[in-house]
Amino acid sequence: MRVLIVGGGGREHAIAASVAKSKKCDKLFCAPGNAGIAALAECVPIGVMEFDRLKEFAVNEKIDFVIVAPDDPLAAGLVDVFEEAGIKAFGPRKNAAILEGSKAFSKDLMKKYGIPTAEYENFDDPHKALEYLKSASYPIVLKADGLALGKGVLICRNAKEAEDGVKEIMEDKKFGSAGNRMVIEQFMTGREVSVLTFTDGKTIRVMASAQDHKRAKDNDEGLNTGGMGTFSPSPFYTDEVHEFCLKNIYQPTVDAMAKEGRTFKGVIFFGLMLTPQGPKVLEYNARFGDPEAQVVLPRMENDLLEVMEACVDGTLDGIELKFMKDAAVCVVLASDGYPLSYEKGKEIKGLEAFEGKDRYFCFHAGTRFSEDKKVLTNGGRVLGITALGTDLKDARKKAYEATEWVSFDNKYLRTDIGKAIDDV
Repeated sequence: MRVLIVGGGGREHAIAASVAKSKKCDKLFCAPGNAGIAALAECVPIGVMEFDRLKEFAVNEKIDFVIVAPDDPLAAGLVDVFEEAGIKAFGPRKNAAILEGSKAFSKDLMKKYGIPTAEYENFDDPHKALEYLKSASYPIVLKADGLALGKGVLICRNAKEAEDGVKEIMEDKKFGSAGNRMVIEQFMTGREVSVLTFTDGKTIRVMASAQDHKRAKDNDEGLNTGGMGTFSPSPFYTDEVHEFCLKNIYQPTVDAMAKEGRTFKGVIFFGLMLTPQGPKVLEYNARFGDPEAQVVLPRMENDLLEVMEACVDGTLDGIELKFMKDAAVCVVLASDGYPLSYEKGKEIKGLEAFEGKDRYFCFHAGTRFSEDKKVLTNGGRVLGITALGTDLKDARKKAYEATEWVSFDNKYLRTDIGKAIDDV
């Protein structure tokens, strides 16, 4: 098959690395891709929101299968565009991608179908939100309704922070139109776990668990980012938790979307909080997490393209997912100053150290080539350094060792990714 991946970050590099190994893949393209993906696929300079150009390219190149990876094109209906052109595409259609595209929709869906989540209220008027906060208990969570690159969530410890948060989201529009509506929800305590799942709209297959680290600095301090590192599996995601979630969260979500006339095909990411009262849903994403994909996919033993095809064709019930027992840890190398301001264009050295090492991965998140083919930084998150190990502690040790193989000016990383596993 001739395959096109839409996207150009670390998640897409991880997907490309798995798809390139598939016996079904004859030729791989990526739009727009990056300097790392270029080693696996032919990168084409088309942006993820350039729907007409993407469709034209897919038709002209006789693409058989498209993988739409990022949230924005999914929410805007890129899968629909390819399907209308007669091209198979992996990912939810626009009417199903609303599961991530609107937090208000997803919270209302959970309430309607009895899926465990925090108590909440939706607001499209900042004055009504401020009035509600006067009688709220703290801490409390404010969420921009729409897509905000994983950053539109504010945890407010008191009334002053909450009032400032409403202004930030709904009046100052820090997250753009994502803040036209807002969800205010109860603050939950417990362990966070990320669980990725495949679904064909009826059947659901659960991938290995993971845990992300969102804050920019050690000890979960600093601003929210797109993710500074992750590990898989989560030692807190027990068989008992899995069985509860399968019965009360995962399958009910797929069934609820089908009942709403929004059949979901693709990946549903379940952000869970393991509260004292049991697992509850923090959030849904309508695609692979980033950087969760960078630890889950290297552990997956199935042919990824085969699984994706089954999701599109409605035959996922014939597939059983298999994951290696080895653990994985990913440490993100970022540009100092991320997620606010940072410099780009710094030369990255030492990438050749990963060549020929099948238990180490260097996933490119924000990179590009210079005119003389040097690899340069091109984003806040630059590289995701992933290592496999016999257990989480071994994988963590190896991942941190591998972060020292590469260097660039302004290189920054958290030093405590996976530290929670020391408590187990």
